[in-house]
Amino acid sequence: MTPTTARNWFKAIRALTDHCIKVGMLKDDPTLGLKPRPIKGDGFHTWTEDEIAAFEAHHPIGSRERLALALGLYSGQRRGDVIRMGRQHVRGGALYVTQAKTGKALAIPVHPELAAVLDHAPGNQLTFLTTARGAAFDGKGFTMWFAKACAKAGLGPQCTFHGLRKAACRRLAEAGCSVNEIAAISGHKSLREIARYTAAVDQARMARNAMARTALAQKGVATG
Repeated sequence: MTPTTARNWFKAIRALTDHCIKVGMLKDDPTLGLKPRPIKGDGFHTWTEDEIAAFEAHHPIGSRERLALALGLYSGQRRGDVIRMGRQHVRGGALYVTQAKTGKALAIPVHPELAAVLDHAPGNQLTFLTTARGAAFDGKGFTMWFAKACAKAGLGPQCTFHGLRKAACRRLAEAGCSVNEIAAISGHKSLREIARYTAAVDQARMARNAMARTALAQKGVATG
């Protein structure tokens, strides 16, 4: 198994073991002391600005594909929460979300770019995003549909919908938002992942400032 698959399998087995102990089928937990293999790397690919621009160039405002991108990129939410969003969740310039994974309630200000896309979204459905037949998406069906949308825009399989959530966090970090400010939008319980974004952005910013000062110092020496 891949590390990610192994970790998910391990969680399922541990839940099954807990149930068996509760109903008296097992006395001990055979998973105690076991640890799944660590997942190396940063997980899902974070969309770059060039990839976002390529998707937007191929899928104009008014298309379902552009609507999906905007909802993911400007809300910073997971797939399961995005496919449940509808006009009833937009009130007073904010998008109200209760995350399915965490149960956390969020009020996310609607970004002007998202507002422009929502102005062209159908208003007669319970969810913004629907299948070609007008039905609500399920998670797996949406993932397959969005992967095809990415391929049509010339993007590789590294561009997943979850990568838009990471791109949203990256953009917020680049705008100078603190870890807690980013979490107020993304709803992350653990701040470690967000901290990586802010640390990377801070490093790049400090490196640019340092190099700029070096260039100015050298220029001063040359002109002096």
